[in-house]
Amino acid sequence: MRIYAATDIGRKRPVNEDCLAAVETPVGPLDNLMIIADGMGGHKAGDFASRYLVDHFTEAVSASADASPIRVMREALEKANLQLFRISLERDECKGMGTTVVAGTTSEGILYAANVGDSRLYLIRGGRIRQITRDHSYVEEMVEKGQMSRGSDSYRRSKNIITRAVGIDRTVECDFFEEELQKGDKILLCSDGLTNMLSDAEILAIAEENTGLKQRVEKMIHLANEHGGRDNISVILAEPETKEVNRHDA
Repeated sequence: MRIYAATDIGRKRPVNEDCLAAVETPVGPLDNLMIIADGMGGHKAGDFASRYLVDHFTEAVSASADASPIRVMREALEKANLQLFRISLERDECKGMGTTVVAGTTSEGILYAANVGDSRLYLIRGGRIRQITRDHSYVEEMVEKGQMSRGSDSYRRSKNIITRAVGIDRTVECDFFEEELQKGDKILLCSDGLTNMLSDAEILAIAEENTGLKQRVEKMIHLANEHGGRDNISVILAEPETKEVNRHDA
């Protein structure tokens, strides 16, 4: 697995409340690990929440003895969520804090993903980009109910209202996904600071360029800033090696 990750404060925010980690080598029972957290809360609580989640999620994964990537990620998220929630009750400066999370790992030709909130994981294949995770947001719930059109004025006005986050309650509901990988696939994780500034088509065009991972990730961040940079921007781009995808597709 080849991975490049970067985060940027953007042009409007005083603090970068995004945090990420990307590891190409094994982390506990997982063959690799990619994670982005986008914090929220007053003062520096959002910054604390995202960093705490990434650090303690990674620690919990490292200490796990489970063989199932989904169970490993679920237990790590649930443990970090409870710890964050307790801190929010104990410290005045951390009250109301929370964070989104999107995480991914690959094993034996399968991509495993987890998310809470509106940070996303995409699979890029054959000139197309497909969102694997599902946004936990007010606007997506309204779209699903047929009460709002994606991309409408009302959708854009309310897009930042999320309906799930890590650390805001004693328990957390996570979504998990599995996808078979094929030769040539690319995996993209990002915070909404990217997707609010760039269309899927713009992201796809850059991801498909014949340049290095570093150049493509930095170009996405640069373009998001050129479009306004209204939020912190975090991007992880990964390319599985041929031997890591399913044999019948390799």
